[in-house]
Amino acid sequence: MLLVWVSILPRGFAAETEIKGLPWELAKGFDSSAPLGKFIPLDEIGKPVQDLHFSMTLNGEIKQTGHTADMIFPVDKIIAFVSSYFTLKIGDLIFTGTPAGVGPVSKGDLIVASLEETELLKVKIR
Repeated sequence: MLLVWVSILPRGFAAETEIKGLPWELAKGFDSSAPLGKFIPLDEIGKPVQDLHFSMTLNGEIKQTGHTADMIFPVDKIIAFVSSYFTLKIGDLIFTGTPAGVGPVSKGDLIVASLEETELLKVKIR
């Protein structure tokens, strides 16, 4: 199954933690910071996991777009590496990096994440 994950950072907080040399966990791991999209079984998509396009829009403007073939490490290698350190079970999530386009969001913004033309997540910032 595939999952869309959007990290929602308070305006300026990520940059502030980086400048101060603080752990990024503070900027990414706060309450409501990782809304999850719906799951789609890979066989429903009909393409290999290393051949998938994904995108994220902010208020209707494309901010991030990517392709799984462009990831630094293939999905199967990520799973193998993580599972060599942690026991993975059905339903566990592995969070990876994101393509270029990360930026702040503000109250009222609308984020939409898609995989292969299928909308998986719609979040209005409150």
